[in-house]
Amino acid sequence: MKTKFILYIIIITGCLSCEKQLDQAPISNPSASNFYRNTADFQQAVAGLYQGLHNPDYGVSHFDLSEVRSDNVYSPGTSGVRDWIPINNFEKASLAANHPIVSAAWNGDYNAILRANTILDKLDATVVPDDAIRDRMEGEAKFFRAFFHFDLVRWFGKVAIFDHVATPTEALTIPRSPVADVYELIISDLQTAITKLPPKSAAAAERGRATTDAAKGLLALVYLTRSGPTYNIEGPGLATNDYAAALTLLNEIIASTRYSLQNTYTSVFSYTNENNAEIIFDMQNVDPGTTADAGLGTQLPSVMYEGAYANAVKIGFAGGIDIDAPKLPSNDLRTSFEGADTRDDFSILPNYTDLNGNFIDRAQFVKFLDLAKKPLVRFNFAINFPILRYADVLLMKAEAILRGGGGGTQAEVDALVKQVRDRAGLSGSVLTNVTLDQLLAERRREFIAEGKRWHDLVRTGKVLDVMTAFDAAEDATNKMNAITANDIIYPLSQAQLSVSPGLYTQNPGY
Repeated sequence: MKTKFILYIIIITGCLSCEKQLDQAPISNPSASNFYRNTADFQQAVAGLYQGLHNPDYGVSHFDLSEVRSDNVYSPGTSGVRDWIPINNFEKASLAANHPIVSAAWNGDYNAILRANTILDKLDATVVPDDAIRDRMEGEAKFFRAFFHFDLVRWFGKVAIFDHVATPTEALTIPRSPVADVYELIISDLQTAITKLPPKSAAAAERGRATTDAAKGLLALVYLTRSGPTYNIEGPGLATNDYAAALTLLNEIIASTRYSLQNTYTSVFSYTNENNAEIIFDMQNVDPGTTADAGLGTQLPSVMYEGAYANAVKIGFAGGIDIDAPKLPSNDLRTSFEGADTRDDFSILPNYTDLNGNFIDRAQFVKFLDLAKKPLVRFNFAINFPILRYADVLLMKAEAILRGGGGGTQAEVDALVKQVRDRAGLSGSVLTNVTLDQLLAERRREFIAEGKRWHDLVRTGKVLDVMTAFDAAEDATNKMNAITANDIIYPLSQAQLSVSPGLYTQNPGY
């Protein structure tokens, strides 16, 4: 993983460290005019685009905002104040009051959009004369500008569109745009990226870089998401019926034969099998070696495991979840697995023994943890985080067919689901006439702890029914508030509303 490209990312991280943390919108970097002078400068800047997945950590953010929010996790808290408790419990006032996880998602996405826009504004033939190199740089910048605008739409609904570098003064005048307008930019950028990005390459220096297939897969997900129900809110669903468009893109990825399922589920997430044939796009996490520097590793395992467990297995500077608010794999999730399903034991540790020899009968997520590959400190787990993998393409295709995309049959849906289930050890339990509910249940088990569950429920119109039933069955302590349609998107923090009073209005219900 320690490729030339990753080293560029480390360099550019330092170059951009002077950028201010965003409270509302991207602010131009005053040194940008002096930096973008030649192809080498732009190569470093493009590498810096990928750092947007680390600030905040994309895997951590989506675990807290999607998994904890969903029926996969039950973490109502017993005492004290933990940042994820209001997310689990649908506490509107706490989430709107500059909540750190929600605010970090907003600020991080806009910082990443700033980087993409800076490249696009500066990029021309006078500084990057090679047409092919310049095209690829444009493709990567537009891929990430679309990627992070899409992230914002799914979390917040209406957001401000930034398609260029705005001055601080201008940024304070740009209002939130209708979701439909944000999607227009996202789709346009991804369509351009598809034409300008190369296919997947086996070269070490290309690992982790955006490709034409990554852009196609992301655009397919955009179409599926935009086609979801509106819930009568200004959220990510517009009921646009783009299923046929999604299906076309997914078929193209499959027909490329560049990807395949790994033979076993565990091998997809092996520290020694990264960048395998199932990975279409991921967040690259670098092992810092013998240093204790934060580097470009991930903290993801440490936001899942309990601190007492981490101390027992001697993870450096262990951290972890305090027992007053463990992020418990829900009973509903755990009982959904069939006995032979290999995804269960690999992803969830049912109990452990603490440092004092006490048996702790409490489950935790361990999907991305390999004790043989422990870092010196918990911030630096070197496992890559999958954002789009081939199993997702197969199951999104099944979804597009079931939702009326055309060009597919029920038998094809069943066959697609069978591929994923067979790999999970369920070849002896064949599903036929797979329904949307069964498909969602399969996605839930396949992508456990990968930050997809909340988005899946919202996109397919199931979130209100599923979460209402989950609340009634799981919330024995009666700490979760009843979900409403307004809870489908997160609020803007008070800081966003205060910077330029009247420019933004709060999402309804908060």
